[in-house]
Amino acid sequence: MDHSLIEKYAAPVPRYTSYPTAPHFTDEVNNAVYAEWLSSFRADDKLSLYIHIPFCDRLCWFCGCNTKQTLKYAPVQAYLQRLFKEIEMVAAKLPHRLNVVSLHLGGGSPTLLQSDDFARLKDVLCTHFDFADDAEISIEIDPSDVTPDQIKGMVDFGLTRASIGVQDFSDVVQKAINRPQSFEVTRDVVNALRAHGIQSINLDVLYGLPHQTTERLMDTVAKTAFLQPDRIALFGYAHVPWMKTHQKMIDEAALPGTVERFEHAMKAADALVDAGYDRVGFDHFALPHDKMAIAARDGTLRRNFQGYTVDPADAMIGFGGSAIGQNRNGYIQNVVPTGQYQAMIDKGELAVGKGYVLNEDDRMRGHVIEQLMCQFSFDKAELVARFGEPARQVLREANMIAAQDRDGFIENDERHFAVIGQGKPFVRAIAAKFDIYFGQGTARHSKAV
Repeated sequence: MDHSLIEKYAAPVPRYTSYPTAPHFTDEVNNAVYAEWLSSFRADDKLSLYIHIPFCDRLCWFCGCNTKQTLKYAPVQAYLQRLFKEIEMVAAKLPHRLNVVSLHLGGGSPTLLQSDDFARLKDVLCTHFDFADDAEISIEIDPSDVTPDQIKGMVDFGLTRASIGVQDFSDVVQKAINRPQSFEVTRDVVNALRAHGIQSINLDVLYGLPHQTTERLMDTVAKTAFLQPDRIALFGYAHVPWMKTHQKMIDEAALPGTVERFEHAMKAADALVDAGYDRVGFDHFALPHDKMAIAARDGTLRRNFQGYTVDPADAMIGFGGSAIGQNRNGYIQNVVPTGQYQAMIDKGELAVGKGYVLNEDDRMRGHVIEQLMCQFSFDKAELVARFGEPARQVLREANMIAAQDRDGFIENDERHFAVIGQGKPFVRAIAAKFDIYFGQGTARHSKAV
């Protein structure tokens, strides 16, 4: 591809795991607003739960998560006591005992939890919620610090899908990002999970890392595919040291340039397709039998704060410091500092820090952006049927965006607006054209590729 096109479309834009995106959340949404939203849940609402464990025993320099390092377990235990209390408080404000179809434990590193605490967490959750028989229970796993006892604890907790960060198997790259993790350690954890009956495995690979070469990345991709995970996420490293100060430990001179970064992503993607994986959206891959690959084919793929998902929930409730939830009214994010989170819970308060109240235009544009991110297109008639006359404005914008396309990345007819061919890797940049908030405020984003 022409290098000028790569540079043109690689400008920083949001990842669109929500619309509007998190930088536009405000304190308009507070504890009182959230309590009112919780009281409006319907008896048949299907829930997704997200639980944030903001601790790691090692701080990886590439990480963009809200987390803190600890070598002691006491802070984790203290945090869990507040987490259990928050779950109880939120459940008490719901008018019905609701059904959970999806649960995700993220971090930080949830594998810091000891098996007894996994059992206590399960007891608290089952006290207040019902779980569907086919509920997906996923946990992010750091293979370098997980023990056989913790694996058993996660299995007893109900684990159905494990998500393991690989990043890159090169010793040189691992040293540059402070993430030592051999292929053998990763392989052994994958095998141990499968021996316990956990067949659904997701592995995350990063491109755009310091000292990462084509050869090193392709070796990582080959080793990752060899393990035959059901899903592989091929994420671009988001270098945002103005937000995550520990990323200043990374030598910026060792980062690949925009064109090299793009070429790495394309070669890695082609290698995964050659290994038998289906492309899902712009940065995920799944074996053809996997639910995510099926959802991409039948048009039911969705996108939320965990990225691409097949989660069928009507709403997500987030628990823990910095956790984000969403429902038909809008978005909610808990306060980020763990100390502040725990102090608010100790006072018997919900721990809301900020959020966003959705209006109908937000819902309409969010639908358009989600469709583009998941299917690379949206159906014009369906948009009008869903949102009525206001959808005509978005269709006029779509026609203008298509008319200004000089690169052959957009197909626009009476039925569909679609991102096609070589434009698909740049779908974030094209989706941003429908974002009326983009460019407002001081938010800074990572590169679009």
